[in-house]
Order: sequence, then structure tokens, then C-alpha cells
Amino acid sequence: MSEENRLWARLKGGYRGLKDQMEAPLDEDESEIGRKKRRFAVIVVFGIAMSFVAFLISIAISSGGVISISEAIGALFSAIGKSTASAADKALDPAAYELTTVELYIYESRLPRTIAAIAVGAGLAVAGCMYQAIIRNPLVDPYITGVSSGSGCLAIAVVALGISIPFIPNSSLYIIPVAAIIGGLIAFAITMAVAEGSGGSATNYILAGTIVGFAFSSVQTIFLTMNIDNLQNSMWWLYGSFANITWENAWLVFIPAMGIAIAAMIWAREFNLFMMGEDQAKQLGLNVKTFKRSMMIIASVLTAICVAFCGIIGFVGLIIPHACRMALGSDYRLVMPASIVLGAMLMLFADLLARTVMSPQELPVGAITAMIGTPIFAYMLMRKGRQYDG
Repeated sequence: MSEENRLWARLKGGYRGLKDQMEAPLDEDESEIGRKKRRFAVIVVFGIAMSFVAFLISIAISSGGVISISEAIGALFSAIGKSTASAADKALDPAAYELTTVELYIYESRLPRTIAAIAVGAGLAVAGCMYQAIIRNPLVDPYITGVSSGSGCLAIAVVALGISIPFIPNSSLYIIPVAAIIGGLIAFAITMAVAEGSGGSATNYILAGTIVGFAFSSVQTIFLTMNIDNLQNSMWWLYGSFANITWENAWLVFIPAMGIAIAAMIWAREFNLFMMGEDQAKQLGLNVKTFKRSMMIIASVLTAICVAFCGIIGFVGLIIPHACRMALGSDYRLVMPASIVLGAMLMLFADLLARTVMSPQELPVGAITAMIGTPIFAYMLMRKGRQYDG
């Protein structure tokens, strides 16, 4: 072999070796991305399937006891058919379109309650994702900015002072949620002002939210002492319950909460940039300050809507984002939709347990989510060093 051929052979061998070295990590990255996508598909299918199971079990539990799932499904479709019939058909034979006791309970109580639980679970989970990314702290939950304390303070104030809207029956169905939303947004505005005034860092947001939360909680305690005779209703709201959800307010929860939760996924790529670090995100063209402020506002509005009608329900916005990041990494294109599915699933099962564990007495949903979330979160903390990714 000539010297030229030997040199050419060395060059080809070196090129192959360099090519193999360059392609090896790429193949490894692609296989890791593929694993996460397959894991995401499994999580979504599992979450939807289990949510469907929880839905079927929920509608099978009637006021008179447990009925078969097939009978519950039949009663549900029958009630929907009767309720959506035209006015002309109902006028011809009113008796034929009257709901039976089982149909009435399933359609008027269980169905709107289930719809609200899905929206609140998904909304709190997405809000938790957004807060944990923006504040860059995995221990943050949707209530870190004082939204829950502000909502509780004004809601309890309305109950304690007996405020109502004249000439409107059942005005408490609306005035308490409206007061809760206003209180939550006021608390968040104060938190934003204090945090931005002190530098706008993640630590400042946490400290400002803690201070504002304590302030509103102390005022809330004063209103509670003024409302001793109606303390039970106030406590139900503070620990969360879907017992008062009807068709009149179910859609007021579902449409804005699910709409904001789904719309938040539009910024999944921006969240990925932000998670790389603020300096690098700026270099890649992201207006970090505007993005951070906008996402904080959206997450706070979403949280206020979720707590307005059903009260303060904890742990969902804390453990669901953790679980999704442990399984899927820090890619928010996967984490956010997975959080929607798992958040809805967890809330459906929590509401089911709240109604059945001590039936006929109902437990606060917030107590159930705390009981479920505490051991799960403790497990994740113990496994964090080895398995937590992102």
C-alpha cells in the first residue's frame, strides 16, 4: 500500500471514529426523548381511563345508596334526553319528561359536581406548574402568592357580615365566589407590588406572598370569630367542597378554568426557555420580565377561579407537577398536558372519597387531598436525589 493510500485510510478511519462519537449522544438523546414521549402517552391514557372509572363510580352513588353502573349510565342518558327535549315535545306530554328520583339526583347533583371537579383539578395542577417554573422552586404551590388567603378573607367576610344582593334569590351562590375572586386578586396584586418593589427575585415573591398571606389570614380569623353561629359553613369553604355546585355555577367554573389551563400550554416552549435560565432565555429572544409577570397574573387568575366556588383545596397544585416532572423531565410541552389529566383524575377520586368514606356524612375535599398528597409527596422527597429530573 502506498503512502497516499495509508494516509487516506487513516483519514477515513478518523472520520468514522469522529462520526461515531458525534452520533452516539444524539442517538442516546433521541432514545431518551422517545422514552419520555411513550411515558407521556401511558400517563395520559392511564389518567383518562381512571378519570372515566371515577366518573362511573360517582354517578352510581345515589342519594338512596349504590346502584349498578349500567343503571346509572341509563339514567344519565335518559335524564340528558329529557332535559334537552324541545319545549314543544314537553308541552305535549309533560309527565313523560319529568325526571325520576335517580335521574334527578344524577343529572342535577352528580354531573355538575363532576364537571367542576375536573376543571378545578386541572386548573390547580396547571397553576402549580406555572408557579413552580416562574419562581423556580419545586416547593411552591398555587397559593404561594397569598391568593387563597385573600379569597378566604373576603368570602368569610361576606358570610360573617350577611351581605346579599337585593331582589335576587340565592344570591350567595354568586356573591361569595365573586368576593373570593376579588379577594384573591387583591392579595396577588399586593404580593406583586411588594415583590417587584424589593427586586422581583424568586425569593422576594415567596417572602412577599407569605407576608401577605399571614395578613389576610389574621383578618380572616377575625371574621370567623364574628361568625360563630355560621362557623360550619365557613369551615366547609376553607377546606374545600363541591357540595354546593349546581348547573347554575358548574359552567362558571368549568369554562374559564379549563380554558385558561389549556391556553397556558401555548407558552410551553417559553417555559422551556425560562427553565434554562433567565440570562440564556434573554439571549434567545424571550422578554423575561414581561413573560414572568404575565404568567404570574394568569396563574393567579386561574387559582382564584378554582377556589371561588369550591373553596381552598391543597396539595393538587404541589404534587401533580412534581409527579409529572419526575416521569417526563422538565419539558413543559409534556408536563402541562399531563398535569391537566392527572389533576382532574386526582380531584375526581378525592371528591368520590369525600362522599363515600363516612357516608352519609361528607368530608371536606381538601382534607382528602392532603391525606393522599402527604405520603406521596414524602415518597417523592425521599426519591428526589435519584429520580427527580428537572
